Amino acid sequence: MSSWRIALLPPALAVAFAVVLSSVALLVSGADPLLAFATMGSQLLRDTTAVDAVNLATVYYLAGLAVAIGFQMNLFNIGVEGQYRFAAVVAAVTGAALHLPPVLHALAIMVIAVASGALYALLPAILKVARGVHEVITTIMLNSIVYGIVAFLVSPDQFGVLHGNNVSTEEIDPSGWIPGIPLGAAGTVFGSVVVAAVLGVGYWFMLTRTRFGFELRASGESPTAAAAGGVNATRMTVFAMLLSGGVAGLIAMPELLGRDHVYAITATQGYGFTGIAVALLGRNHAVGIAFGALLWAFLDKSAVSLEAIQVPREIATIMQGTIVLSVVVAYEIVKRADLAAQQRRVGQAGLGGTPAPVSEGARHDHDT
Repeated sequence: MSSWRIALLPPALAVAFAVVLSSVALLVSGADPLLAFATMGSQLLRDTTAVDAVNLATVYYLAGLAVAIGFQMNLFNIGVEGQYRFAAVVAAVTGAALHLPPVLHALAIMVIAVASGALYALLPAILKVARGVHEVITTIMLNSIVYGIVAFLVSPDQFGVLHGNNVSTEEIDPSGWIPGIPLGAAGTVFGSVVVAAVLGVGYWFMLTRTRFGFELRASGESPTAAAAGGVNATRMTVFAMLLSGGVAGLIAMPELLGRDHVYAITATQGYGFTGIAVALLGRNHAVGIAFGALLWAFLDKSAVSLEAIQVPREIATIMQGTIVLSVVVAYEIVKRADLAAQQRRVGQAGLGGTPAPVSEGARHDHDT
């Protein structure tokens, strides 16, 4: 079975299974599955839904990349949620205090966000390599702590400003904004979609074309073998956590610099946890994560249309959950089927079946 089938079949099977299970749930509730799915699809053509889905997918993509970097090292960085929220509030506070020329201002805010996210991931990394504390435990604790940090920094007694019934940081100067891509009545796409695309290409290049990426994947697959090959697994663990945290720091930037320009106490939460699902759906591949982010954002934005036909919007949540669970199962099924096919081919060759083709170089060496 070719590698592209291994990459594409599991997500396709997962989506198909999610559709079937959601259809069963719809039938049990007395709704028409075909009407429900058609309504969700047609929602993309209404108002700014399509652009809103792309904007949300940009945020999800950054979250998925942050989680995937940890997965490559066999690290479960569940602390992406806390890292991006800590970075967002620090970047918002410092960004409002800075007064710099355009472009330079936005770049400075993003650099601060990356540094803040990496800093919040530093403690779990140190505890992991120095004391053997599992990163899931430390990052969950830091996720809880970040709520208090955000509440403290955004309070009116510190850096917060009261706007009606909401409290937020001061507004960032227009010089620090990232301009969007206007599409007329369809809406405006976040300019940060370009940043996300560049980051995705950089992620792919790092993993497939650099020594660092090779050592990262090797350390994740087998720390013992990597150490035997001269790779410092301890150092790679720290680097992977810092890099994951740094990318996590950018998750809130599309909304902060492209739409809100402030960070409010009521800012959307949960992007880090969604990133885990998106990374699993995309199998940690740059392109796969992009498709996973778009699918997840589509389900989020189209779910509201179900209420118009008296169908619970939670059907979309059911689809999201079943997609994540089934993609893991489907990937394992396809992987085992591919392994069985390889074993059959080897067995046939050993029993006198058609031998594998021999290259000209190998035939020359044999004759010599």
